[in-house]
Parts: sequence; structure tokens; C-alpha cells
Amino acid sequence: MAEEKIDVLFLGGGTGGYEAAIRAAQSGLKAAVVEKEKVGGVCLHKGCIPSKALLRTAELAATMREAEEFGLQVSAPTVNFGKAQERKQKIVDQLYKGVQGLLKRAGVTVYEGQGTLMPPSIFAPAGAVSVDRPDGERELLSPDHIVIATGSSPRELPGLPFDGKTVISSDDALLLEKLPKDIIIIGAGAIGCEWASLFNDMGVKVQLVEALPRLLPLEDKDISDQLQRLFVRRGIECYPGHAVDSQSLKVKGTRASIDIEGKDGKKTLTAQAILVAIGRKPNSEGIGLENFDKVKTERGYIQVDSQMRTGDPRIFAIGDVIGRLQLAHVAVHEGITAVEAMLGKNPHGIDYDRIPRCTYTRPEVASVGITEEQAKERGHKVKVGKYFFKANGKALIYGEENGFAKLVADADTGDLLGMHIIGPHATDLIAEGTLAIEFDGSLFDLQEVVHAHPTLYEILNDAALAADGKMA
Repeated sequence: MAEEKIDVLFLGGGTGGYEAAIRAAQSGLKAAVVEKEKVGGVCLHKGCIPSKALLRTAELAATMREAEEFGLQVSAPTVNFGKAQERKQKIVDQLYKGVQGLLKRAGVTVYEGQGTLMPPSIFAPAGAVSVDRPDGERELLSPDHIVIATGSSPRELPGLPFDGKTVISSDDALLLEKLPKDIIIIGAGAIGCEWASLFNDMGVKVQLVEALPRLLPLEDKDISDQLQRLFVRRGIECYPGHAVDSQSLKVKGTRASIDIEGKDGKKTLTAQAILVAIGRKPNSEGIGLENFDKVKTERGYIQVDSQMRTGDPRIFAIGDVIGRLQLAHVAVHEGITAVEAMLGKNPHGIDYDRIPRCTYTRPEVASVGITEEQAKERGHKVKVGKYFFKANGKALIYGEENGFAKLVADADTGDLLGMHIIGPHATDLIAEGTLAIEFDGSLFDLQEVVHAHPTLYEILNDAALAADGKMA
């Protein structure tokens, strides 16, 4: 058993953990990361990057099917899923090497193994972290501060556990060797909708089930309604407002069936596989939290203040495990906030309304700020501006005219409260809205900014003008 003194230790080397560790090292702290799998975490190895790589393949397949409209004569594309998986892994491996290099250059020490929080002692006032390495050895680390960044994992539907074959998680889906003929997806949040879009574009029959009344229930209702219309047009069967009867699952050979029920009654769905995408649960069990009475959890999520401190002033928590916005870029800023707090810089914390949210379906969905419904609930007199991509020259040139941009503003002040986009490159276009809201921008500001022509982001200027009745 070795013992080493460290200024700050990050328990978990995902995006939030490793980027914050680098910031800590750049600030003069001796930083270390404990990671039981690979640095980069879920985002790099099981989430953002690999899924978007496969979505790009799916997008190209869909584009090639429409090649004749562009005057191109090509044969219908055939998806080689194995090859797509190889490309995905090549991208992941390249980025993984980059993360390792960044940590090394910053002087951050990485300990591979399962980390467990040990109770405070006279030798380790903040507590220690015991690391059980893959080779069977154990190391004891004594940091001045600990940042818990253990992330999350796919949540199972009660009564419908993952078996990796018939009932699968999003992690399992990334490891499929071949595409199923058809699939049932339970959960139409961002993850479920992305997989629905991906499988559909790759020729898989998709049945998408959501317990809440609409797809993407956290997005603006107009956006959700538009996505459902476009999904249905593509042949995706959508069942919002339907509960799943987990006990009804039947598996016979290569076929599975399960019952769902909505206001129109009960229906039985059948497919080769069932993908459960009902959200993610915090990885807060089995890491030694029971050794710290002041570190509180609620439904498994670690409770923190605006500076990411737990009830123990030496212990912080960031990312999915605290249950705020479970997004990689959010974890990064939470980690930086924690580092600045332990350095005594008194950071102001994060306004989660100003965080961009992206869904990489076809077409893409992106938003920042609050929805029209939320604005009204908060007492705003609301002004809305909407403009459609079918009137945008660049969108027509690209053959991607489906969707629109919607701006939500305070009717009295014109202040921008929310931007919601469904359409081509929405996840890129949302950057302008994010900047506008960060700087407390208004409809007037978006109207005054000169947007290049022809570009997709002209639609934001047009939506701002529409809000004030200045568009024909």
C-alpha cells in the first residue's frame, strides 16, 4: 500500500473530471484523477462521441437516398454497420489518446482502478481515497480536496432489466455487431429520439414509446410537435402518452413482444430488440459516501451548493452524479466552478437556463433559455417570433427545409428568454442564442446584427424581426 499527498483528487475521469483536473493543475494545484475504466468517461467512450459518429453515418445514408434530387445518379446505399462501428471506434481511440496526452502535459496523475472514499482521519482530514488497481494492488491517496465526478449509467425500467441481447441499454446499442430488423425504443427523451432517428435512417423499423404526452418532453411544445410530425413522416411509429407494462414482456426465439397502454387502449408491440432509454441514474453507490455524514444525497444524487460543495467543505461533486443538467459541457463548467471555489475565487455558480441543450436527431433540435410555457409560468408577458427554414435560401440549397427557429422574449422589454430551433445544423446555430442570452441580449440586438447571406443563421435574424411584426 502506497500513500501520496495530493491537493485535489477527482474521483472519476469523465469530461467534467479530467477537464477540471487540468484546470486545477494549470492553477498550480497538484491534481490527480482516479478512473476505473478509461479517462474520457461516458461521453467519449459510451455516449456523445460514439453515438454521434453513428448518427453521421445514418445522416449520410439518408442524404444519399435523396441524391437524385440534386442531379446525382447513384445506387441506393447499403449500410455496412460493422464498418460504421469501426469508424466510430477509430474516432473514439484518436480522442482518447488526445485526452491522455492533455493530462500528461498538464502534470495530472491518473490512477487506474476502483476508487473508494475512506473516512477522515488525523492523517487525512478530508478523507482518503483507496484505489483498488487492476493488478490487485491498493493505493491510498490523501488529498486536501476531493471532487466526486462518478457520472451516471443507463436507468433500467422496473421489471425490465437489461440482458444485453433482447432488452438493451444505449451502452449495449453502441456495441451491436449488426442492425436489428426492427426495434422498440422506450423513452423519447434526447437519447431515445437520437437512437430512433439513427435506426430509422439505417433501415430499421422503429416503434418509439414515451410515457409523457409528447416526444422530447423537456423541449418547447412546438419543437416536440414538429419532431413527431417529421418522425411519423419518416415512418417512425410514435406512441407518446403510453405506459409500458413491464410484466407483459414475452420472448420467443428472436422476437420480443410487450404491451403498452394509452388513452386509446392497450396495444402489443413486437420487435427483435427493446432499447430502454428512460434516463440515467447517478453512480453514487459503492463509492464510500456512507463514510461522510455531511455528504447528503436525494434519490441517489449528491446535493451541492452553487459552488459544487457538498455538506463537507472539503468535498465537491459535479456532473451527472449531482442530477442537474446531465450534459458533458455542463459537467466541465461545474468542475471549473469547483476548482475556482477551492482556490478561494468565490465563483458565482452556473445559471442552468443559459446552458445550450442539443439533440442530434434528423433534423437536429437545440435550445437555450426557457420555453414559452415556462416563461408564462414565471410571470412574463410573452412575445414569440417564429421563422421557417423553408423560407431560408441556404436550407433550400442543402435540401433541408424542414423545421423552424422560435424565439421567446419578454413582451415589455424585448429581452430574449429562450431560443428553440429544429432544423439543419440547429446544434451549431444555437451558439448565437447562447451568447445573446449570456449577454442579456434582446430581440433588437438580434435584429441589428448583420447576418451573412445566404446562411442558415439568417433565420435567427428573421425570427427576431417576425416577433416585432417586421417580416412580410
